[in-house]
Amino acid sequence: MTRRASSTPFSFDRDVDRALSKGRRAIEAKLDLHGMTLAAAERAVTRFIAEASEQNRRVVLIVTGKGLRLEGGRVFGGRIRAEFPGWLERSENRARIAGVRTAHPRHGGSGAFYVLLRRRSSASSRSLRATPQR
Repeated sequence: MTRRASSTPFSFDRDVDRALSKGRRAIEAKLDLHGMTLAAAERAVTRFIAEASEQNRRVVLIVTGKGLRLEGGRVFGGRIRAEFPGWLERSENRARIAGVRTAHPRHGGSGAFYVLLRRRSSASSRSLRATPQR
């Protein structure tokens, strides 16, 4: 069973998920949002996804933190974790993302997310000058 980030429509590749759970697939980059303001975290996520995509990374980990705290006898969740799915839905991020799911406990559990990035097309990474002319 695949756990998904709440309210994100991205499906996660079953083979990649299996490889991650068995430790056969490495996380290629990590972003930790602990201690950031909401605005700084949002900018960091967008920049991180863009850079990881440009570097042809496939599986990255973003740590939002669980953000659970007790105030006046009530438990509140973290703002960054709550806003994170919406940030992934922004057009500049959505075009680069193939899948999202909560991380395994050894990578942060419900306070972290695996983000599976789309493969870049080979045409977009080649220069037109490098293409032989007929």
